[in-house]
Amino acid sequence: MSLGTSLIESIQSKQDLEQFKDLHWSGTFAQYLDRVRENPRITRNAFQRIYDMILSYGSEDYVEFKKRITRYRLFDDPIDDGKDAIFGIDVQLQKLVQVLKAAAMGYGPEKRVILLHGPVGSAKSTIVRLLKKGVEQYSRVPEGALYTFSWKDETVEGGWLDDPVHDDPLKLIPDEVRASIAAELSSDDYTVVIKGELSPLSRFMYKRKLEEYDGDWSRVIEDVRVKRIVLSEKDRVGVGTFQPKDEKNQDSTELTGDVNYRKIAQYGSDSDPRAFNFDGEFHVANRGLIEFVEVLKLDVAFLYDLLTASQEHKIKPKKFPQCDIDEVIIGHTNEPEYRKLQNNEFMEALRDRTIRIDIPYCTRLSNEVRIYTKDFNNERIVGKFIAPHTVEMAAMWGILTRLEDPKKASLSRLQKLKLYNGRSIPGFTEDNVKELRKEARREGLEGISPRYIQDKISNALVKDNHNTINPFMVLNELDGGLKHHSLVSDEETRKVFRELLAEVKKEYENIVKTEVQKAISADEDAISRLCSNYIDNIKAYTQKEKVKNTFTGEYEDPDERLMRSIEDKIEIPEARKDDFRREIMNYIGALSLDGRSFDYRSNERLHRALERKLFEDQKDSIKLSSLVSNAVDEQTQEKIDVVKSRLIRDYGYNEESAADVLQYVASIFARGDSE
Repeated sequence: MSLGTSLIESIQSKQDLEQFKDLHWSGTFAQYLDRVRENPRITRNAFQRIYDMILSYGSEDYVEFKKRITRYRLFDDPIDDGKDAIFGIDVQLQKLVQVLKAAAMGYGPEKRVILLHGPVGSAKSTIVRLLKKGVEQYSRVPEGALYTFSWKDETVEGGWLDDPVHDDPLKLIPDEVRASIAAELSSDDYTVVIKGELSPLSRFMYKRKLEEYDGDWSRVIEDVRVKRIVLSEKDRVGVGTFQPKDEKNQDSTELTGDVNYRKIAQYGSDSDPRAFNFDGEFHVANRGLIEFVEVLKLDVAFLYDLLTASQEHKIKPKKFPQCDIDEVIIGHTNEPEYRKLQNNEFMEALRDRTIRIDIPYCTRLSNEVRIYTKDFNNERIVGKFIAPHTVEMAAMWGILTRLEDPKKASLSRLQKLKLYNGRSIPGFTEDNVKELRKEARREGLEGISPRYIQDKISNALVKDNHNTINPFMVLNELDGGLKHHSLVSDEETRKVFRELLAEVKKEYENIVKTEVQKAISADEDAISRLCSNYIDNIKAYTQKEKVKNTFTGEYEDPDERLMRSIEDKIEIPEARKDDFRREIMNYIGALSLDGRSFDYRSNERLHRALERKLFEDQKDSIKLSSLVSNAVDEQTQEKIDVVKSRLIRDYGYNEESAADVLQYVASIFARGDSE
């Protein structure tokens, strides 16, 4: 068997012929009515369909700072394995879904333009892209099936003339019996509604058929074929996109269709609907969704079409009466364009018919990190190693540029970032965090875009002189690009952003010092022995007893120097030492009453103090500072290699990045900064 034949057979084996038949079903009008009676939801309008589509992917609730938030899984992009996943703006996405729900229930938002408003790079386009992908995919499953119809017409190629706007076949039912037929087709959980006029072309065919059959509607319907449709932007069915051009090239026919001059000779008049192309974006998007890119850059003439389409669900093609449409209209715009709208009194009608949903930048560090690790991770990037904290530090700087300075003088921007990220800071509760969010109303609407950060991480990756990129390389790229950043125009903002970069570098320094300290003091047996010694001493101290010296066998006073050397590592003041020691003993006693034994790892403060004490005791034996001069003896090198292996095992470094971090931390200790 040839390779070509083998590949063809492989492709054929993966085809689902049953699904193909289902997606291409066609039948009579009567058969369609049977399908509606069996499942009335196939007649849903566009808003109902999109809302049900979002729910079909599921959701989950979580609580953040005492606020219950719903995360809709569509925005994890299950369709493309997370390619367009959106993080950090669940509250805003929840508001969008609530608007769609209200519209689906007919409460008013279905007569409005949904406007996503926010800074550049805040995922506005991605949100609409996910809605498009979702509704396309939903139309392919049984729950999302929808149908349109064609007319029998021997004068056209193939003998069938499609309805140009993919309308619901129920619109073929005469007005006077619609209410009774709809009631008969409805079920207990869904009420069928039949409203709206046929498209001009179908109205023309309908009238012609009625005349041909002397008003016998049942014979007219025999010339109708109903078929299932799949929504697809590529095929221009049910999903449309309109992007404004420059003012000289804008033409409203792009939205509402235009005369087909080649067919005028065939049909004799430019007012014959068969000589008109109903292929404007409003027609294309019927039964689904239309996206307006940078909607506020539209020419005024377009805005009138947009207002009528949203409020009345009608559009006016050239030389034809108004045409009914059923689609979700969603646009997006950046802040400068929206400010123009607010200041333009002639745009009052548009403002009144718009539901604005702010889409800010992410302000939670863990979610911002997820944005970058989608594209920049060691599984995806080949030939380069991304050192731990590289993406995290870039994300931290991005978040800091978006936060407003706290009004509380005791709180820094970096501390605010940590609070938002779920870290606890003494003196601040969840209620305080809620207050911080409320007082900073423009937080996330300004600052550095994720795109800029992604570009600079890319720059660091493509430089050939390193196999590993570390946080400093990326932070230097971020710094260097500021002078050319088109959205950072004033020197004062540039200065603030550079100061924030310095803060991030300082935070990174603290993080790697802690990791190296933990790697050096990661000898659990040694920590356990030190802990046991400390517990024996504080037990004797609190009970006013003596401690037996294991070496001499004699009883001595508790070792105050040892106890204070450990307590100093977590800044327990002299005046509070008795309280801390009693706290530890009470904790051990409570565990004992519950039948549990004490483990130093269960008490975070004590664990940290023991690690720092052991590090202090061991760093001199490792001679870490000798790394700076490269004068390392064999015995010391063995100890350093052990520390490197722990950094690789416990913190995700590779050989090169572990060596770099040790070298960096060694330089810190060489200058005397060991805290």
